[in-house]
Amino acid sequence: MPRDTRDPSGPPPAPVRRILRLFRPYRGRLAVVGVLVGASSLVSVASPFLLREILDTAIPQQRTGLLSLLALGMILIAVTTSVFGVLQTLISTTVGQRVMHDLRTAVYAKLQRMPLAFFTRTRTGEVQSRIANDIGSMQATVTSTATSLVSNLTSVVATLAAMLALEWRLTLVSLVLLPFFVWISRRVGRERKAITTQRQKQMAAMSAVVTESLSVSGILLGRTMGRSDSLTRDFGDESERLVDLEIRSSMAGRWRMSTIGIIMAAIPALLYWSAGVLVQFGGPTVSLGTLVAFVTLQQGLLRPAVSLLSTGVEMQTSLALFQRIFEYLDLTPDITEPQQPVRLTEARGEVRFEGVTFAYDTDATAPTLDAIELAVPAGSSLAVVGTTGSGKSTLSYLVPRLYDVTGGRVTLDGVDVRDLDFASLARAVGVVSQETYLFHASVADNLRFAKPEATDAQLRAAAEAAQIHDHIAALPDGYDTLVGERGYRFSGGEKQRLALARTILRDPPVLILDEATSALDTRTERAVQEAIDALATGRTTLTIAHRLSTIRDADQIVVLSGGRIAERGTHHELLALDGRYAALVRRDAHAGVTEGSTLA
Repeated sequence: MPRDTRDPSGPPPAPVRRILRLFRPYRGRLAVVGVLVGASSLVSVASPFLLREILDTAIPQQRTGLLSLLALGMILIAVTTSVFGVLQTLISTTVGQRVMHDLRTAVYAKLQRMPLAFFTRTRTGEVQSRIANDIGSMQATVTSTATSLVSNLTSVVATLAAMLALEWRLTLVSLVLLPFFVWISRRVGRERKAITTQRQKQMAAMSAVVTESLSVSGILLGRTMGRSDSLTRDFGDESERLVDLEIRSSMAGRWRMSTIGIIMAAIPALLYWSAGVLVQFGGPTVSLGTLVAFVTLQQGLLRPAVSLLSTGVEMQTSLALFQRIFEYLDLTPDITEPQQPVRLTEARGEVRFEGVTFAYDTDATAPTLDAIELAVPAGSSLAVVGTTGSGKSTLSYLVPRLYDVTGGRVTLDGVDVRDLDFASLARAVGVVSQETYLFHASVADNLRFAKPEATDAQLRAAAEAAQIHDHIAALPDGYDTLVGERGYRFSGGEKQRLALARTILRDPPVLILDEATSALDTRTERAVQEAIDALATGRTTLTIAHRLSTIRDADQIVVLSGGRIAERGTHHELLALDGRYAALVRRDAHAGVTEGSTLA
């Protein structure tokens, strides 16, 4: 399997302001979270002050009433902070999940607008990985990291303020190592960010391998070629690389962060020592209650401080994930809807190619299509023939705007297709290709993909017109039968007829048939052709011809050669011309093939 060999250092980090804009629609809820976090932090730091009063006043003076009130206050503080914590988690998780939903939807919508060329050069697994793995890996960041940052930061600030109020000298002792801790966390963050970028690319590579090799087509190819074992080894190699990256990501800076925890846990001993030294050298005496309360605050500072440093590391790591998502969101579709599109309420179906030129690569020495002039009147049929690479399929792709012309224009009812809104163009042009695609869903769901509101009677009428109803009705579950991945429960001819039924249900005035019967045997092709003939009646039909039987009755036949029109006319006119078309016919006749033979 080919591997992704792009720069492992990854893209530059995503701008923080852009990330914050994702949360803008939910700023009201986030404000509530901020209030809850602040209140919880302020309430929690009050507990050590109550403890000081218990140790310095209530117990020594044997004031039972005061002791009871202070103890009850500590219990109420614990209950209050717990309630605030649950509410804050609920709201922040909801906001985070909504942000993830927005990201997933935005990426999917952007990909839906990308041209066909994007998907011909991008592995399916890579696309899936961006939506599933990258956004999935960001879940912790968008659901809890932001809240954790605010919560821990507020706790740290409130605790430091309380510590300063209790004893400022001991506070300075507690903070002497803070710059060292910040330096370590930044180092760890940079290290993990680099590893995360490599890890996500490796996950994308694995997704591509799974998508390609574990599809029905991939399994068939692997087994018939005897490559199942080698594919397993290739997958194992990819998985082994991911294991290494996961371990490196998990352990990156682990010893450094552990050092921080050990030092902060040892600080209470340093505080007791410092309090004793202050007294010995004539400093102010620190009461037992103050010292215990201070150490309690300091221990309370340990968890949010370490968590805050870890959160900083996670946020640095998440920047790489955000940037991979933003890369897709920043893609510029080559084919866009005009700002003031023309809407066709009812298309007649007249198609024209006016000086059309097209090249897949702008640097190509010769275009794929060059100076094509064609007129297809509404309700008429055009057949296009030619050798492989002559531009037949490319010509058909220009009508539904799967690609845009690089010169000239294609018109539908006199309107440049680039000026039409996407909905009008989709309603007006139907495509049936050689490669039939069916979803892993029921027959009825696959048919209704063309017309979601279609009734059962309409489904049956379309299936009857495509000559597939009797076969569907004979199945145990009828129209509720699952077709299997890519329709593998059906034969090639059956899938083609299902595709035709789907197109019949849409009832488009313009029909494009891209070698729709070329891969079928003669008997199946005859049945499918009858369905095609029924579908083509009264429609403008553009047929990419592969077999003589599909085009001899066309109103107009065009022969392409090197991207240019070499000949045009009816079947009989082109035979009389005795040119390229006649040569194709003679070649097949010489091969001893009947009229259902291959032309190109």
